[in-house]
Amino acid sequence: MKAANPFSLFEDWYREAVDAGIPDPTIMTLATVDGEGNPAARMVLLKSFDEKGFVFYTNYGSRKGMDLEKNPRAALVLHWLETGRQVRIEGHAEKVSAIESDRYFESRPRGSQLGAWASEQSRVIPSKTSLDESLKKWSSEFRDQPVPRPPHWGGYRVVPVRMEFWSDRKNRMHERWLFEKTERDWVIKRLAP
Repeated sequence: MKAANPFSLFEDWYREAVDAGIPDPTIMTLATVDGEGNPAARMVLLKSFDEKGFVFYTNYGSRKGMDLEKNPRAALVLHWLETGRQVRIEGHAEKVSAIESDRYFESRPRGSQLGAWASEQSRVIPSKTSLDESLKKWSSEFRDQPVPRPPHWGGYRVVPVRMEFWSDRKNRMHERWLFEKTERDWVIKRLAP
């Protein structure tokens, strides 16, 4: 293993996935646990990453947001079948700054911005019509003006403490490398397949 830094290795693998023409290499599984210890997993989109962590955006009142409010520990999995690679990330989630959330929200299409106001994500609704009515209401509210970011919507950064890199090999002799965070740097361990 040449890379002593898991973020540079992740960037290399991510770029390879992009270059391989994978339709959406940003798709990742986010796993959380609620206050009672019940796990949940869903797909989210990786919107940015750097040495601070891996960022996705959501409604803070969604199930994932409520889970992270009670228990900030989270896990991510990115699997790129076409390149035969997978990365597992474990750590804790923290909200990104309001400035980061605002900047990303401004880059979204207007319809997505309005949808963030109209949908109380993960709440039971009486019908699709009620959702359509809510969208009409917010479309009217922000007619002829920029749509501001709702206070209940923003980003989370998963700050990793453990990252595992898996690479497909013949005869199931896969390569597995585990990076674990210490106070000063990352310790690398090779794992059996």
